[in-house]
Amino acid sequence: MHKSSKITTSIHPTHACSVLPLLRVFARIGTNHAVKSTPRRVIDRRASCLHRRSRIMIRFILLQNRQGKTRLAKYYVPLEDEEKRKLEYEVHRLVVSRDPKHTNFVEFRNYKVVYRRYAGLFFSLCVDLNDNELTHLESIHLFVEMLDHFFANVCELDLVFNFQKVYLLVDEFILGGEIQDSSKRAIMERLAELERLKD
Repeated sequence: MHKSSKITTSIHPTHACSVLPLLRVFARIGTNHAVKSTPRRVIDRRASCLHRRSRIMIRFILLQNRQGKTRLAKYYVPLEDEEKRKLEYEVHRLVVSRDPKHTNFVEFRNYKVVYRRYAGLFFSLCVDLNDNELTHLESIHLFVEMLDHFFANVCELDLVFNFQKVYLLVDEFILGGEIQDSSKRAIMERLAELERLKD
């Protein structure tokens, strides 16, 4: 019997018409199986990778004036009090002495500090090195806009005498080191509702 490496040569010409449809069916089944199994694993890996990339971890947020007084400090990682005071001193010295011509982000220890200055206040975020600086700069600006809207033209004294409201706003904006909501309108509506409940 003649042997061949090709399947089609072993098929008798009279049976080719009946066999070829079966080959097409088997080929279709094999293709569908590949589409259903392999891409699903690829999609799961990509989704997991995108989830890791989308997570923006904020280590802490600081609001400090030019004299080094900390008006707001919110930490999302466990630190001792002595370490917190040391961090606040180092971050203040870092951002105050930095040339305004330089960028608004600088490496700090094993992380990165993203900051913006508004009048006499410095708003600083400590984030991971691979985080997007522009995203955090926009987050700081959005936070300042919400403060300005909440206190009707905010100033440093508002942060001092209404610190509990400032922390309330921070908790509506950032939770567990991750930005929960980027909608200024939604956050302002929730804060207004909380104010009505308190009254």
